[in-house]
Amino acid sequence: MAQMRKPFQGVLQIVRFNWPLYALAALIPVLYMFIADALSSEMSVVLGVVSIGILATTVLSLLVSYWIYDLSELYTLQWLPEKGWSRTPGVINVHAGFDETSEIIHLKFPTEPLSVIDFYDPTRHTEKSIERARCAYPPYPGTICCTTSSLPFANESLGKGLLLFAAHEIRNNEERCVFFREINRIIATDGTLVVTEHLRDGANFIAYTIGFFHFLSRKTWLQTFKSSGWRIEQELKITPFVTTFILKKHGSSS
Repeated sequence: MAQMRKPFQGVLQIVRFNWPLYALAALIPVLYMFIADALSSEMSVVLGVVSIGILATTVLSLLVSYWIYDLSELYTLQWLPEKGWSRTPGVINVHAGFDETSEIIHLKFPTEPLSVIDFYDPTRHTEKSIERARCAYPPYPGTICCTTSSLPFANESLGKGLLLFAAHEIRNNEERCVFFREINRIIATDGTLVVTEHLRDGANFIAYTIGFFHFLSRKTWLQTFKSSGWRIEQELKITPFVTTFILKKHGSSS
């Protein structure tokens, strides 16, 4: 499955979808070189340090992203549990407007029907990078567009749910809790929900500096899970920067 991805695909997509930020990061050191001679020595030193800092943090973030999205086992899905899956057939992959996992998930669970849900709403989920990604890549065949408050599936009709780098786009806490309750409704009693995310923690601050504010803290995720009827069965680290929560319903037995 890892062969489905091209070399440098992950890091190149990050630059492509967030190009204004990287263009600005590259422009500031260039401008500094042009105006340095016209500045006082003190100001030149300050702006020089700032320019070097911007360049260094940008390069570091890209190196970390290359490790995560191109070198790690993230997109092989080999880290998923081998046992403990529901007896109820059916997999749902939920994303927030950019889907690069459904084909991989289909190959991981080839005998089970796969449903793909896109909850992206441009009036609520305003990340510009998602808009660029949606323009660049077509949706997976059969993708269903819906809201975070209503998923078009019967109660307990699916055995597996996957949310890979998607749920953090729901910035409103109440909307996120409603969404996870709705997923709880459609997943079987013995079913499993897999949530993979960056966390707002020290490792991601080192990697992405102020960009880590786009992620949610572990405490926030735990509150969301608890209030929507989920408990953590297992917690995995895929590199120091990515966390996967394997969730079961409250009251279910493993």
